[in-house]
Amino acid sequence: MRKTTFLILALLMTLSVHAQQPQTPQVRYPRPSQKASVMQTIGLTDMTITYSRPGVKGRQIWGALVPYDKVWRTGANEATTIAFSDDVQINGQPLPKGTYSLASIPGKDSWTLIFNKAADMWGAFTYDQSKDALRVTAKPEKADFRESFTFEVPQVSTDKAAVVLRWENLAVPFTVETGTTAKVAESARSAVASAKPDDWRTPLSAAQFALDNNMLDDAQKYSDQSLKANENIRTLWLKARLLQKQGRTADAVRAGEIALSKAGPDDKDFAGEIRKQLDSWKK
Repeated sequence: MRKTTFLILALLMTLSVHAQQPQTPQVRYPRPSQKASVMQTIGLTDMTITYSRPGVKGRQIWGALVPYDKVWRTGANEATTIAFSDDVQINGQPLPKGTYSLASIPGKDSWTLIFNKAADMWGAFTYDQSKDALRVTAKPEKADFRESFTFEVPQVSTDKAAVVLRWENLAVPFTVETGTTAKVAESARSAVASAKPDDWRTPLSAAQFALDNNMLDDAQKYSDQSLKANENIRTLWLKARLLQKQGRTADAVRAGEIALSKAGPDDKDFAGEIRKQLDSWKK
């Protein structure tokens, strides 16, 4: 019993001493290659690239620090990842929606970009070619100097984006296509077909989209359906815009004037924009 009591007292004293000692503070150290991400919506599709940014730091990069003809993590630290919220095409090749590691095989005259299903790798040390979802070829280009590795999206439209990875004096571009216009056109067609007879907003929205994308036959059909449901300042103004697009400016002005006659108390700003556009057409 005495031995047990002694052991308990010794343990309590030890714990008390440790409790009184100051704890070593936990220090968070920055990585030499900082983490970054770029998010770009392409039409209705979200693309997110997450990567780390190594620096040149006076080193020779291509063919030296980054060897030719070997799989590279396309950045530093964890594997670079690229995620798409919808199915896309990369350089014209189909890729299902999802998150992928973006590895590459740099070459002097040609690169291979690799979209691999294993997105949680460290570097490319455990890269498994059997898990590749897609490989595409990209052509490197000489470019102005970039100290830090980076991804840029210099051009974007409803259906397509140009993506460029940049480092040192090299740029490697590839394209991401979403087919947004065709997808929305199909959805709009279905929505208009199922719209109720008194629903003017659904065909109006579809007509505006069709007009903005030069699908004039669809725009005309949807505009007619919207007008049949309700002749108001918005449906009549869309009719005017469509007439002007068809080269019938005089008819467009008359339709615009009729649209203005339908303006209500809440349409002051909208009516002002219509008047400005009509003035430009009259000139």
